[in-house]
Amino acid sequence: MNKGYYTSGQFARKANVTIRTIRFYDKQGILKPSKVSDSGYRLYTDEDFGRLQKILSLKYLGFSLEEIMALTINDDQEDMANSLKLQKELIRKRIRHLEMMEQTLEDTSRMVEESGVMDWNSILNLIHITNMERAVVDQYKTAVNINARIELHRRFSRNPVPWFGWIASMIPLESMERVLEVGCGNGQLWQHFSPEVLRTRKIHVTDASSGMVDDAAELLKKSGRDCLIFETEDCQKLSYDPDSFDGVIANHVLFYVKNLVKALREIRRVLRPGGIFYCSTYGKEHMKEITLLVQEFDPRITLSQVALYELFGLENGQAVLEEVFEKVEKVIYDDQLVVDEAEPLLDYILSCHGNQSEILSQRQLEFKRFLRKKIREKGGLTITKMAGVFVCRGYRQQ
Repeated sequence: MNKGYYTSGQFARKANVTIRTIRFYDKQGILKPSKVSDSGYRLYTDEDFGRLQKILSLKYLGFSLEEIMALTINDDQEDMANSLKLQKELIRKRIRHLEMMEQTLEDTSRMVEESGVMDWNSILNLIHITNMERAVVDQYKTAVNINARIELHRRFSRNPVPWFGWIASMIPLESMERVLEVGCGNGQLWQHFSPEVLRTRKIHVTDASSGMVDDAAELLKKSGRDCLIFETEDCQKLSYDPDSFDGVIANHVLFYVKNLVKALREIRRVLRPGGIFYCSTYGKEHMKEITLLVQEFDPRITLSQVALYELFGLENGQAVLEEVFEKVEKVIYDDQLVVDEAEPLLDYILSCHGNQSEILSQRQLEFKRFLRKKIREKGGLTITKMAGVFVCRGYRQQ
């Protein structure tokens, strides 16, 4: 064997797994060898141990083979540090979940031992807590996908002012006392305001997903923004009193809401007279070149089962908002992407909500070569961005 390469058997022994496991992951397309020798030996490298580690970790944490494929299809050595960080975050969440289960089991056992009576509400509570395990897994996938999208825009946008910085520049926070964000994601928006300004205001950072709220809190507290108020809230049924906020922000959220009219009425309810609602969305031209690219490779690929801009987009959003607000102004963010690396683009594609992971699972190397060829031919891929913010003021009488 060439120096630096391991046969399947050597690789399996060194990793302390069975060769059957290695062959299975190879057949499934999750862990392909780095090279196949002229004599047909399937050869692995030291870097492949990093990929195997992540596969085994995700399998232990409850991910399906399809999910593991989507989360590891584009791993490389340079991404190892980020991979380990994400796994560590997921482990911490699972530890918290297991501790919650342990405490509930202890309380239920103590009750049975002391009274001899079973409280079936406690058993129901234990069932609910057990079912949260799937939510932890789903939250990890969501965080990975959000990070992939943010990273592509951060690295390859031509506008020197980043998206979140641009939104922040539109919000006169100095003249506001209390602000609500619905659908906070990972909380990046608030990184663009100084901790000093934030400390003198009441900023409620909320999301319908408690996991996303935890992620936002962790990110922002590390940067000295622990003064923010982190809460789990559904924008279709907010818990706040009427006229509570000077401003409400919904960044790329409204197209996910099941009952949009109900959510807008709730947002209007908690806005004080004279308050401002900022909501961002996409247009139908947004990232269109990526759709054309994947369909050129395989026409079966659909990056989204639903066209989000049709639910609430730059083309139809103003009419929807004007049913609730008196004055609606549309502001467009001027930007485009010029992408000259295949890997971040592949990460973005895999983060979408369509069928791409399933179709690409057995063709990952071929697709990466396809992306590299396109980038090389064009000297970088220019990708349209069509995004903006609606700034809403005043109430319409219902």
